[in-house]
This record gives sequence, structure tokens and C-alpha cells, in this order.
Amino acid sequence: MTSPAVVLVGPPGAGKSTIGALLAQRLGTGYRDTDADIERTAGKPIPEIFIDEGEPHFRALERQAVRTAVAEHPGVLALGGGAVMDDGTRALLKGLPVVFLDVELADAVHRVGLDAPRPLLAVNPRQRWRELMAARRPLYTEVARATVATGGRTPAEVADAVLDALALPRDRTPDTTQ
Repeated sequence: MTSPAVVLVGPPGAGKSTIGALLAQRLGTGYRDTDADIERTAGKPIPEIFIDEGEPHFRALERQAVRTAVAEHPGVLALGGGAVMDDGTRALLKGLPVVFLDVELADAVHRVGLDAPRPLLAVNPRQRWRELMAARRPLYTEVARATVATGGRTPAEVADAVLDALALPRDRTPDTTQ
């Protein structure tokens, strides 16, 4: 069984997709997002899954997507913001190179936008985001080997911080000066 090189967790707007793709490029490996896996499996966007089948059905799809991705994907893996709420998922992540991308509300709102189709942020997004973070922060920190604050940093700086936190090389570009 192979395991991911890096697993990113964090709330909506933390930059998991952007940082994940950048890390994959720097590490010369693939990038996978479990939310994209869920949408592909369900054949519809996540907001529609919430509306049509409800959150419990979505969470069941999410649990399976995370299990499959952790078992199959050797590259950089980004998990949906709520994936850590599941006990089985948290147990599965133990011992893996998990990084919690910690983001402040102002940055998350700027990145996500108040009109983005995020089902759990649909009503009073700022207040709801604060509530989600209060419930999830302890779970993010529980599964994370490292926490990287994203505030005031460019995506490249966050990626560098993730690589440093996991003691991974910053760039796998061959050195042609020798």
C-alpha cells in the first residue's frame, strides 16, 4: 500500500486546491482532491448532492473518497473541509504527512467569496464559517503533523512552509550547474 506524500486539511478558503497543485508540481508528483472525486462519482456538484440527497449522503461519499484516495494516491492529496469530522477518517490519517492550512476569516472570505456555492456557508457565511472553525479546529490539529498559517503569505510561500514543515525538498528541479 502506498500513501500520499502530503495530505492537506483545512476549512473552505484555506487554499488547499491552490497549494496542493503547487506542491504536486514542486514534488514532481500528482495532485488529487477528494471533493473532485466525489463530484465525479456522484455525477454532480457538491451543492447539488447536499440539496438532492442531504449532508449524511454526502458525508458517506466523502468517507469512501478519502479511504480510496489515501489507499491509491502517492502524491499530494487535498481533503474537503469537513472530512476530518469522521472518526474513521481521522484514524486513517494517523501517521500520514498531514498539514493543516490555517486561515483567518478575512482571508477565507476573500478567497471563497460570499456567493460561492458552499452549502454549509449558504446562510450568514461569516458566522457559519466561525462556527465550523470552532468545531473543526481541534480536529484539524489532531490529525496534522504540522500547522501552516496562510495569512499574509503568497501560495509559493505557503508551499515552501509546508515543505519545510514536513522536511521535504523545496524543489526537485535537477541542478544543472554541476
